[in-house]
Amino acid sequence: MSLGPVEIFEVGPRDGLQNEPSEISVAQKVALVDCLSRAGFSRIEMASFVSPKWVPQMAGSGDVLAQITRAPGVRYAALTPNMQGFQAALAAKADEVAVFASASEGFSKANVNASIDESLERFAPILEEARHIDLPVRGYVSCVIECPYDGAVAPDQVARIADKLFAMGCYEISLGDTIGAGTPDSIARMLLAVRNAVPVGRLAGHYHDTGGRAIANIDASLSLGVRVFDAAVGGLGGCPYAPGASGNVATETVARHLADLGYETGLDLDQINQAAQLARSLRSA
Repeated sequence: MSLGPVEIFEVGPRDGLQNEPSEISVAQKVALVDCLSRAGFSRIEMASFVSPKWVPQMAGSGDVLAQITRAPGVRYAALTPNMQGFQAALAAKADEVAVFASASEGFSKANVNASIDESLERFAPILEEARHIDLPVRGYVSCVIECPYDGAVAPDQVARIADKLFAMGCYEISLGDTIGAGTPDSIARMLLAVRNAVPVGRLAGHYHDTGGRAIANIDASLSLGVRVFDAAVGGLGGCPYAPGASGNVATETVARHLADLGYETGLDLDQINQAAQLARSLRSA
């Protein structure tokens, strides 16, 4: 018996590749996105309009968006930290954009060189402009369990930031366990707090597998009503500003696990395995 649909939001071409040490060409990124486009995803995050000085792997994001073969029914998303990045994403014809805040001050300052409140002020004109042109904006909250600089993060603080992003107009809030410190209990406590601020149908889990607990954390989230999870094909990724954060949970692992539980993802597992092989080849190139 089917337990209903669960969506995997593929973030490998962006959150996955951004932390890889070897240079990955535009052609290689395009090949990966095109492979993923045939797997049945509704949304693929595959570009980031940040300064190449700070995140070199995201250089050429506009070229990648221009050269991919866009599949019907797939939205191609780009990360936009400021208005300049937002304008570049519009010029590259991104189908949706994302802004990223932190639940901890230490990570916010390391990641975007601003306090939490200052980062939210930067996002306000992006949300305003996007609303006028009916462009979806997703909101990320980093360090929802623990921060590499500040330590444990209170669930109420996560709820406060999620509430602000949702009120500003983000259609969905992705909750990031950036350093993989979460356990099923700590994830559940965080989600119970956030659910009081943002409808659970507007939440997504973004769990790194650094501690080997991402699947257990997904199970805890499923029990509380979350039905969208971010994952990176081949287990690529991490965050260049979070020491020890490498290891997004692998899309192929999540897809198999959800299928075994009885959830429907609408994904072609054989195609995902092909994409995973390609992703791993980029990592070892």
